[in-house]
Amino acid sequence: MDKKRNTIEFSVSGNRALFSDPVTRVGGEKTSYYVPTYEALKGILSSIYWKPTIIWIIDAVRVMNIIQTASEGIRTLNYNGGNDLSIYTYLKDVRYQVRAHFVWNENRPELSDDRNEHKHHNIARRMIERGGRRDIFLGTRECQGDVEPCVFSEGSGVYDSVGELDLGYMFHGFTYADEAVRESEKGRMSVRFHHVVMKKGTIEFPAPEDISEKDRRILHEMPVKPFGEKFNNFVGLKEFSAEEVGE
Repeated sequence: MDKKRNTIEFSVSGNRALFSDPVTRVGGEKTSYYVPTYEALKGILSSIYWKPTIIWIIDAVRVMNIIQTASEGIRTLNYNGGNDLSIYTYLKDVRYQVRAHFVWNENRPELSDDRNEHKHHNIARRMIERGGRRDIFLGTRECQGDVEPCVFSEGSGVYDSVGELDLGYMFHGFTYADEAVRESEKGRMSVRFHHVVMKKGTIEFPAPEDISEKDRRILHEMPVKPFGEKFNNFVGLKEFSAEEVGE
């Protein structure tokens, strides 16, 4: 597994997690996958540090604790104004090591002046040390987590001696209109799936553009939200001090 120049590594843990397929989660019952999805890990990274200038690419996740589940009865509102009792199946006592890097969002040429790799890499590492800019959720809002720096592959994991574990066909993530690379997905929201195999506790994810057409689906049309100084919704490079940039 190649390590990119702007790679970051961190550990994320929590008392419970719920990583489910949002495409098929239409009823009241929710059941977690046994491992985090690419999209869930990308969401955690976006809570740690996000800018429209960059796109986070999840390289790998390492499962540190034994996979165990627990079911809970949850009161949910129904369409009649009352409530129903639904069963949610969570993962218990989870801890993962994550490796990721970022690439420039080529759909944002107006933000080209903000493409300072050194700046974004240093801020992301500093945000990991601080536990993230926003609250960390492990799949759903009720599953809060904690992040901290780590060295990927250091320490012992419970599946280090398990050669290979096939976890089947899983949800990979969404491709939003502002991150689309393929012409067929420009101006649309699409979904991706992939076959997951864990080897010695580690899952190496294919990058979004490495997933074939047969494992992608267009969901619906989607406008691209503009960013920039003229929209008063973006702070550029010149607004950061030398200390924040890491110089």
